[in-house]
Amino acid sequence: MPSASTGASTTVVASAAAVPASADSRLAPGGPGYRRMSFALFLAGVATFALLYSTQALLPLISTDLGVTASQASWTVSAATGGLALFVLPMSALSERYGRRTLMTASLVVAVAVGLLVPFAPSIGALVALRAVQGAALAGLPASATAYLAEEVRPKALITAIGLFVAGNSVGGMSGRVITGWVAQEWGWRIAVATIGVIAVGCAVAFRLLLPAPRHFTPGSPRPRALLRTVRGHLANPLLCRLYAIGALFMMVFGGVYTVIGYRLTDAPFSLPQGVIGSIFLVYLVGTVSASTAGRLVDRLGRRGSLYLAGGTTTAGLLLSLADSLPLVLLGLVLITAGFFAGHAVASSSVSHTAKEGRAQASALYQSAYYIGSSAGSTLGAVAFHSGGWGGTVVLGLLAVLGVVSITLFGSHAARTRAARNPVLAH
Repeated sequence: MPSASTGASTTVVASAAAVPASADSRLAPGGPGYRRMSFALFLAGVATFALLYSTQALLPLISTDLGVTASQASWTVSAATGGLALFVLPMSALSERYGRRTLMTASLVVAVAVGLLVPFAPSIGALVALRAVQGAALAGLPASATAYLAEEVRPKALITAIGLFVAGNSVGGMSGRVITGWVAQEWGWRIAVATIGVIAVGCAVAFRLLLPAPRHFTPGSPRPRALLRTVRGHLANPLLCRLYAIGALFMMVFGGVYTVIGYRLTDAPFSLPQGVIGSIFLVYLVGTVSASTAGRLVDRLGRRGSLYLAGGTTTAGLLLSLADSLPLVLLGLVLITAGFFAGHAVASSSVSHTAKEGRAQASALYQSAYYIGSSAGSTLGAVAFHSGGWGGTVVLGLLAVLGVVSITLFGSHAARTRAARNPVLAH
């Protein structure tokens, strides 16, 4: 949502300082335009994740049809997420110049067009190349959506709004995998991928019709020097760097688990058919709930407390998934999914909360790290599964969660140290 490291400042949008609270015209729950905005970005999230991971549930079928190994087939996922990670920062720069809504619309149009070509790929090489282009096109959505929300939504509603966008990610990921699973069982993986392309067309049209025109966007400079200066500033911020790393590590777990779970469930002792394996992704509904309630979780536990809970939940799920019992494996996937989406929503909203300027670039760096984690998780998860079975994939996930907890502990220690040096910070 692979949208989490999802903050020291209470200012979310630089331009907000110029808008008196009594005259704040930004969107708020219950206000005009908020529901349209939420539903439009929800649909954008659905389309993004459905397209981005459209081949993930189909990897065993792709392996059989094209005569490739699990590691080779996994590149149809890694290429898409890698393309997104590589292009998200340049796309964010374009959004500063041409506008968030314009870039998101263009990105969806190109990604959908490529998605309609994917079913006709004649070889694994062509398929991977098309998926890389599709991922690069989708790069215009995540960072631009987060920046749009930071500019158009009131600060108190920001975590909830981003949580709804992340929830759209989870619905897209779930529905894409479930639909492709059952369609592929009857008509093959190519028709299944084509079906996702058609659904994405509908989401893209509705998104463009529903999303309110931006009212608080100010065009910025797309000059390379200005972009590099902004990026250097964000990378010099220790808190932002920690959030980027947390997002990458959470997504490494998620990408690894869901890339190879189909291979595990097609093998003994489960031996499930493709349609049933696709239905396993209904557990994404748990992610929809955990992401959309991230705001309340932070209110109760704080950001770091929420990240600890997300890491602990993910760890419990990984350990449960080792059992050779389908109910326990399903419970493990539920916990992994809930932990991941909660951590992602908290972390990504923390990035938006922390960045005082260059919000699109701050979000883009997070998204880049996040999808690098997804790409690495997909590839390394497949390699670990090939070498050590499901246990190898679980070990990889546990190491990534350990990284999340260690980074969060370091952040807690750094905060206490700053407060000790300056007691004012403790209040």
